[in-house]
Amino acid sequence: MLHRAKLFGALVGACLFALPAQADLPPEEVGQVMRLPDTVSDHWVWVPDRLLRHSALFDGDSGRMLGAIDSGPQITPKPPLWSRTRNEIYNVDTTYSRGHRGDRHDFVVIYDSHTLDVTGEVEIPAKAADTGPGIALVGMLDGDRFIVVLNQSPGASVSVVDVEARRVVAEVQTAGCAAVFPAGPTRFGMLCGDGTAITVHLEENGELDRIARSSPFFDVVADPITEKGVRDGSTWRFASFEGRLYAVDFGGDTPAPEAPWPLFTDDELAGEWRIGGAQHLAYHQSTKRLYSVVHRGGPGSHKDPGPEIWVYDVATHKKVDVFSAPNLIAAFLGPQAGFDAEGAVGKVLNFVLPNMGVHSIVVTQDSKPLLFVRHADLGALGVLDALSGEHLRDIDETGLSGMLLVVP
Repeated sequence: MLHRAKLFGALVGACLFALPAQADLPPEEVGQVMRLPDTVSDHWVWVPDRLLRHSALFDGDSGRMLGAIDSGPQITPKPPLWSRTRNEIYNVDTTYSRGHRGDRHDFVVIYDSHTLDVTGEVEIPAKAADTGPGIALVGMLDGDRFIVVLNQSPGASVSVVDVEARRVVAEVQTAGCAAVFPAGPTRFGMLCGDGTAITVHLEENGELDRIARSSPFFDVVADPITEKGVRDGSTWRFASFEGRLYAVDFGGDTPAPEAPWPLFTDDELAGEWRIGGAQHLAYHQSTKRLYSVVHRGGPGSHKDPGPEIWVYDVATHKKVDVFSAPNLIAAFLGPQAGFDAEGAVGKVLNFVLPNMGVHSIVVTQDSKPLLFVRHADLGALGVLDALSGEHLRDIDETGLSGMLLVVP
């Protein structure tokens, strides 16, 4: 805790040093009502905020905030799910009759994707799971008809919501298995506490067809894998705490795990390089490039942010590049202290203050992809060229606190 206190003092001192005597700001135009374009940009990104209780949508090219949708009193807002076929956005919210207590109700809230107005809701079983990172708790199956919501009360189950009919069609019992990984129009995968995985097959109407289980393929004690997977068609890739990359194909009747391969050489492991962060993997499907947040640390440091992002060619199992995570301190402090984060003061702060690294990354899926990076406690977003690693820009005032990043 001492180093955090010193860092906080340094940040406060930097703010006081840089604060101008009088801010010269243009008058704010109020009362404007905007509408999102009909075409969803490949470079948009959702930035959920657990303190402000909303998810804000930003344009990665201009840095402009485009809009926001609200969230209930959850640990972290769940990922907004965007249906381009119906021009709707779905968000799973929890409400309590007395604010943070009382009768609980969970909903799939439906938004118009052009106006962000609420157009409907579906009440679901009041036990949607809630975690800090907010990863793999909800998912939209291919075809945009069914949404699956992980429940924990404390037993695990999954609610299946038909958003065309706007009703819950099934609750699938999945004891011992958690996280949802879409793998088709009527199929999703899950990871289980005994080192296996399951594929949940649904009927065409969304009701349960069958559940198929794999053989054990990872050791849940010696080297567990994280739930922070990345998708490649029907295959999902997961990293273990000790830096081995696993792949599971949920496209068949039974989950098909592949043999893992190492993300680190023996020398890198001896140097204590490890995966870390809250959303530590990103994957670009057309180039088969995997991005991984890494740091130096010992066992138990898997939640620590990383100063570097290592890039791998999944086809050859080789590391092909190393990106430096941008220092986001000046981008975070600038709006509060009244200085230009890209100006002289910002450059000095980024040079003097330590780079805190990043917790989360996500990559766009177009031919000129952007890599978005985020530190959970700094309200700024870094934007990198995902092919070269060039730091293109920072987006400030993206919120206060959170770990999740979502590309529509």
